[in-house]
Amino acid sequence: MPIEFIRDDITRLHVDAIVNAANSTLLGGGGVDGAIHAAAGPKLLEECRKLGGCETGEAKATKGYKLHCKYVIHTVGPVWTGGKRGEKALLESCYKNSLLLAKSLGCETVAFPLISSGVYGYPKEEALSVAVDTVKSFLDVCDMTVYIVIFDKASFRIGEKLVRDIKEYIDDRYADEHFNARAEHMRPFKANRHDFADYAAPKEVKAAPPPSFASLKDAVSQLDESFSEMLLRKIDEEGMTDVECYKKANIDRKLFSKIRSDRLYKPSKQTAIAFAIALRLSLDETKELLMKAGFALSHSSRFDIIIEYFIVHGNYNIFEINEALFEFDQCLLGA
Repeated sequence: MPIEFIRDDITRLHVDAIVNAANSTLLGGGGVDGAIHAAAGPKLLEECRKLGGCETGEAKATKGYKLHCKYVIHTVGPVWTGGKRGEKALLESCYKNSLLLAKSLGCETVAFPLISSGVYGYPKEEALSVAVDTVKSFLDVCDMTVYIVIFDKASFRIGEKLVRDIKEYIDDRYADEHFNARAEHMRPFKANRHDFADYAAPKEVKAAPPPSFASLKDAVSQLDESFSEMLLRKIDEEGMTDVECYKKANIDRKLFSKIRSDRLYKPSKQTAIAFAIALRLSLDETKELLMKAGFALSHSSRFDIIIEYFIVHGNYNIFEINEALFEFDQCLLGA
């Protein structure tokens, strides 16, 4: 049920179905269409001839032949003419109809190219947004793993402003981290009386009132919580169902079942953060959940700083976060 972004040649993937961004004749063409026909062999063209073409936004299926998939789902994307002739609705239909067809064929894994973003001229950033939003809506009600395959980095672009803001955020945190590390390294090992010339005694601080017995009991009980126990507690506190949580985390149902059934389960760092994003945890809460899994956030890691950026800015859309991580060549969340 997760969405995964991968940079690869779609004709090499071992999945139940790959989606072909075809033309209306279904008789082959350039780009992804030509590559799929070449890799599948002449029998694919023979079957396509019997289909009688395909309308824009619709989808039809054939066998995979020499490809590593059972099926090829052919869909015809819209040609971009400025966005005022229903291109978005047609592109959404490409994804919806392809996914429905894949479901009817019993497919559990499906790989899509970024439909219409090549010679058909659909702006890549908008094409990506349509792909993610449409696939996400489908996965909210259906279990399937969907790959969005990016052939090269030029085919994948998130908003320039977002990229610029994240770069600035990374640069600022890297600079602070390295400055502090250098300052610590340069500190003298022995202090003399001049080091304390400007030292001021701390002001008296009033002690906080003692916690109630109930709150103290809760705090003590949480000290020995495992990652799994804390996660399940947070899900209950947020009033979420298990399904809502693991889908928002872009996590497979089987993996969540392992976490639920094993009190001492140790997730990957990406999985732990994915759940923090799904639960919309604050930065401190995220750090606490990570600590339960044996991890921490560091300003020495680009991945960690990007995660921090999104949490600090209150953006918990895991797919947008993954798009940014993909842009910066980092591991993705969930899946």
